[in-house]
Amino acid sequence: MEYKNYYFCKEMFYPLKFEPILKEKIWGGKKLKTVLNKAAASDNTGESWELSGLPNNVSVVSEGKLKGLALNKLISEYKELLLGNSIYNRFGQSFPLLIKFIDASDDLSVQVHPDDETARKLYGQNGKNELWYILESDKDAELIIGLKKTITLESFKEAIKNHTLTDKLNSEKVKRGDIFYIPSGRIHAIKKGVMLTEIQQPSDITYRIYDWNRKGLDGNYRKLHTEAACKVADLKAKLSYKSEYKHVKNEFATCETNQNFTVNILHFNKEIRKNYSETDSFIVYICTKGAFRLLYPKKEIHMIFGETVLLPAVLKNIILIPETESELLEVYIEVKN
Repeated sequence: MEYKNYYFCKEMFYPLKFEPILKEKIWGGKKLKTVLNKAAASDNTGESWELSGLPNNVSVVSEGKLKGLALNKLISEYKELLLGNSIYNRFGQSFPLLIKFIDASDDLSVQVHPDDETARKLYGQNGKNELWYILESDKDAELIIGLKKTITLESFKEAIKNHTLTDKLNSEKVKRGDIFYIPSGRIHAIKKGVMLTEIQQPSDITYRIYDWNRKGLDGNYRKLHTEAACKVADLKAKLSYKSEYKHVKNEFATCETNQNFTVNILHFNKEIRKNYSETDSFIVYICTKGAFRLLYPKKEIHMIFGETVLLPAVLKNIILIPETESELLEVYIEVKN
């Protein structure tokens, strides 16, 4: 460890909450304000970026001794103490995740994201693999994810040209607790009446394929990226797109694990003790139901539905005490030997 004042630095750390970065969207709604209690959210707020290191969208600590400090400044100052040795060695000064809440009061565009190789070649950025966890959905609300049947590139282009693409897309009715992993290349769209948590690589590169023939906030039709989408879209259908996971109360269950992130879920109604001494990574908790106390050495914080915290890598022993039946998503990056 390079820090001479290692123990002083370690004592400074606590579970970090950040100011939400709110995004107005043509399809945005009221639920980030009325359900998740995001301050300053309007009736057209589509996204709340909970944890971001992307340029011009860097999260800022909202509470405690480090209040007012930006995430990139924290990484620059505390490096592996914050991220973990292996994560800092792999990603350097870049925070390797982007965490959002999304509320769709109208359909989002049908879109696809490039993979790492394409994105780095064209933009010098990451590609985008992501995961959705459904927080709330209206009756009969749906997502678009993948294709009904495998099609050729020629058929895909023809469907876009003839405005028949939606006939080929797979729709899924959703309910609270459903999880969908969306690797780069998979066509998808969030539809009206769905509120979800999105966990993704830190990228904002999106290829819009179809936008329901609507105009943007400026009164013009929004730009489509058909040619780029055709180069990266996965046109092979799957039998099932929904991720299956165990519903075991008071135990962490794995929802998804890959080189970009691991997501576990915990349904709990009793005290849970967690030791992260074997995990060389920061941890993110997203409260998706209820409320609980999060105890760490000699202190505690309170979390409620709709809040996100970042646990620095040096915090290894955590106690979770629910105030009611609660649920959280645990997110980190697994170290592969």
